[in-house]
Amino acid sequence: MSLEKPLKKLASCVILDLDGTLLNTDALVSEILKGFLGKYGKQWDGREVHKMAGTTPFQAAAAVVEDYELPCTPSQFLSEINPFFSDKWSNIKALPGANRLIKHFSSHGVPLALASNSTRSNIESKISSHQGWKESFSVIIGGDEVASGKPSPEIFLEAAKRLNVDPSSCLVIEDSIPGITAGKAAGMEVVAVPSIPKQSHLYTLADVVINSLLDLQPENWGLPPFQDWIEGTLPIEPWYIGGPVIKGYGRGSKVLGIPTANLSTEGYSALLSEHPSGVYFGWAGLSTRGVFKMVMSIGWNPYFDNTEKTIEPWLLHDFAEDFYGEELHLVVIGYIRPEANFPSLEGLIAKIHEDRRVAEAALDLPPYSAYREDPYLKISVKKDSHL
Repeated sequence: MSLEKPLKKLASCVILDLDGTLLNTDALVSEILKGFLGKYGKQWDGREVHKMAGTTPFQAAAAVVEDYELPCTPSQFLSEINPFFSDKWSNIKALPGANRLIKHFSSHGVPLALASNSTRSNIESKISSHQGWKESFSVIIGGDEVASGKPSPEIFLEAAKRLNVDPSSCLVIEDSIPGITAGKAAGMEVVAVPSIPKQSHLYTLADVVINSLLDLQPENWGLPPFQDWIEGTLPIEPWYIGGPVIKGYGRGSKVLGIPTANLSTEGYSALLSEHPSGVYFGWAGLSTRGVFKMVMSIGWNPYFDNTEKTIEPWLLHDFAEDFYGEELHLVVIGYIRPEANFPSLEGLIAKIHEDRRVAEAALDLPPYSAYREDPYLKISVKKDSHL
């Protein structure tokens, strides 16, 4: 979904947040807190995520200590937990679109700054394993280098000063409300990429709200546009998912007239948190039937208001019978659009069929057609066809 206001300013530089915007930090935080809180007899349930997003390390620690009634101060909590994070900072995955965005702006000579509430040393650790990132930023500022972190505008004003540009010419890209508040207070244009699911309606202060970095349109601010879209589709780094076909919500064939081959999300929580909701496409291998074109929805399906993120592939072939329980392997290689809501069921159905036409045509193109021979699909077919 994209919520747009009239844009008044052109940008000459871009200031990026790090955690939750470029890096999938939330997954690491949840993993470590689950283990760490166990020593206090507590179970991490993620209820403070919205309080921690975009805050300083001390503020995040204070939120956990208060909500879980831990017998320690925020400072003590940080000193105990920091070693667990320090060992893993350099292994945090880039969020989809992050590498593409940094490479694009850097190659076009757009000045880039990185401004994060994390300490400067932690920033250096987090970006150390991401090739070309450090060299792409003209300015890197940590929260410990300014008197007040976000939501104060100080860190963004300091970034503009070091870039030697007027704050009004800066475009900020942020995932959190504190970061967006800071950017607007600095007099900058702000793009919000919400890191907390289903919370886009809270980001009204931002100039634009986008679903993921894949949806950014730099030309809206006079910046060089991306040139990598092909016939309405965006090639992405392939990702792989598989498992037995399960029964879904019973609405695919009955309500939409579109038979989806649903996969269980069990065991894929990390993958689901990493990939933004939206419509993707690629190839599907069924264990006894072969390889087929596929278009897929991943997300909450706003029209039906799912409470959990789902994976709903539509194999673009007319099957004579159901195949629940059969092993299904997917190679996801392209992106079509962000998840969206629709005012009517007819509008939703029409859009799904449009997605099908886009995916079917794209999969005949050379960048995508070669993946039909991916070993992940072939192994699935060959291995299971003898059972």
